[in-house]
Amino acid sequence: MSESKTSPNYIELAADIVSAYVSNNSVPTTDLPVLLQSVYAALTNTGQGQQEESKAELVPAVSVRRSVTPDAIICLEDGKSFKSLKRHLRTTYDMTPEQYRLKWSLPADYPMVAPNYAKARSELAKNFGLGQMRRKGAALTEAVANDGAPAKPKRAAAKAAATSDEVTAPVKARRTKKAA
Repeated sequence: MSESKTSPNYIELAADIVSAYVSNNSVPTTDLPVLLQSVYAALTNTGQGQQEESKAELVPAVSVRRSVTPDAIICLEDGKSFKSLKRHLRTTYDMTPEQYRLKWSLPADYPMVAPNYAKARSELAKNFGLGQMRRKGAALTEAVANDGAPAKPKRAAAKAAATSDEVTAPVKARRTKKAA
């Protein structure tokens, strides 16, 4: 019993495949043994083929050195060039960047984005002011450095003063449009 769990029973698999094929296609009875033998041979060769494929050395479409250009990253799988390789790998080969690097023995710092594209996006983000500390956080650290105690932000102080002096009025609910 343990043998059947570890190795597939190719005879039963071949019989199942042939019976499914014959149920949907007309095959002369004289061709059944030949069909069964060919399916069985294909199944046994498939098991051996996986071992041979793993031993075969991978040949990239482009050399690793030429795959990184200033304006594009060239995929080693198919030789196509992209600005960003991550989405192509996921959609076409169902592969993560880590799996791609491992498959092709690439270093961990191998880029997935073209250098000029990364630089342009970085400059764009800096121009928008992204990646900087927020003003509230900067004012808080500045106040701590000057006084030793954090200063109250201006909006919070103004809001606290307004709520202590005034009595808050109940908020009226908005009317919804009636269905026509």
